[in-house]
Amino acid sequence: MIDVLVVGGGPTGLMLAGELRLHGVHVRVLDKEPEPTRVVRSLGLHVRSIEVMDQRGLLERFLAHGRRYPVGGSFAAIEKPAPSTLDTAHGYVLGIPQPVTDRLLAERATELGAEVARGRELAGLSQDDDGVTAELADGTRLRCRYLVGCDGGRSTVRRLLGVGFPGEPAATETLIGEMSVTAEPEMVAARVAEVRRTQKRFGLGPVGDGVYRVVVPAAGLAEDRSVPPDLEEFKRRLREWAGTDFGVHSPRWLSRFGDATRLAERYRTGRVLLAGDAAHIHPPVGGQGLNLGIQDAFNLGWKLAAEVNGWAPEDLLDTYHTERHPVAAGVLDNTRAQMELLSTEPGPRAVRRLLAELMRFEDVSRDLTEKITALDVRYDLGPGHELLGRRMRDVELGRGRLYERMHSGRGLLLDRTGRLLVKGWSDRVDHVVDDGDKLTVPAMLLRPDGHVAWVGDDQQDLYDRLPRWFGTATG
Repeated sequence: MIDVLVVGGGPTGLMLAGELRLHGVHVRVLDKEPEPTRVVRSLGLHVRSIEVMDQRGLLERFLAHGRRYPVGGSFAAIEKPAPSTLDTAHGYVLGIPQPVTDRLLAERATELGAEVARGRELAGLSQDDDGVTAELADGTRLRCRYLVGCDGGRSTVRRLLGVGFPGEPAATETLIGEMSVTAEPEMVAARVAEVRRTQKRFGLGPVGDGVYRVVVPAAGLAEDRSVPPDLEEFKRRLREWAGTDFGVHSPRWLSRFGDATRLAERYRTGRVLLAGDAAHIHPPVGGQGLNLGIQDAFNLGWKLAAEVNGWAPEDLLDTYHTERHPVAAGVLDNTRAQMELLSTEPGPRAVRRLLAELMRFEDVSRDLTEKITALDVRYDLGPGHELLGRRMRDVELGRGRLYERMHSGRGLLLDRTGRLLVKGWSDRVDHVVDDGDKLTVPAMLLRPDGHVAWVGDDQQDLYDRLPRWFGTATG
């Protein structure tokens, strides 16, 4: 029996596979496509996802293939500098095409021992008290203890479960692709700047060797959005908006996306869970989709591994839904707001101008930036210290950095007092004594996802908190 079957080999599924393998879980990833996609849906990683990669020792791989850009200008494409007070050691956006992100996460998962099988499509599933039976399109049956659907907005897993997906259908559609351009770069830049004064869903950006990433509003909604547009459709729409088609030719890939906004009613149904776009879809404004999925996987991985390995507290796996569902709801709301602000109608344009003025204030700019970058996420862990439920930023310790201590995916007690113990949980929680001045509290307990689970200096209080996230003491 497979411990966990992950359906969908995109960034969410691959991130989850790597997290599970850190804890020795037998995981297999299935993807219906025979080859990884060439379509560049996402252009980079936001701050919180960059922190996630650093926490697992992956950041240097990503930095080698990406380019750092200043944070700012992400909310509804309102161009403002980054606020000066972001609470992070990684105050930048990492520009990196999604196919590269997928490849790096696949390499990491397979290095750790995950099995990735392509050209394998899920057709049916059933579950009982002991596990899940997955039926593939070729008739193969696989038995697993848990199954996670990371198979995108048209999720087969979600459909087979019968999980509701309420929200709003697409009202607009946008064409996107990469293709060669014969027009001079100066002419392209000037014309794009002119069009974008009123239409923010339009753009041509160079990706190298005379190839541009082209984004242009479609004429309406396609009857079948799974069918990509052709080059002639791009040319027509470019001419309508810019008065020229810029001599586009030789496309690398062509696609389309809509602005549907939906959120799964539940993330868990027995032994089957949903993550990434299978659990939520929204317009791509702000570039949050891939990041939201990676962060879903980061929250779910250690909890599901604890369940498989037999030490999870009774309701630990349920906290995946209670913590991540509200986060997705917040992202859906901010993308709804951004889509309104991108409208060419007079009312939304007036609101956009007003918001642009308000963003001159540091607090407003920081609040909106933290929404986009997921730095504002605070899980409800009950009353307590102001840090409780928040992710901890990277800090310098007496020996090395905090995030360097989190590569194993275990919990961490960071202790300035030198008096505390994790006796009975040392197989799940590392104990680091550090008397440096970078911490403002006596001690803190971090979950494997870097969120603060306890703050204090009382041993009995710590013993009372440890079972909530790390199960019963052993030994």
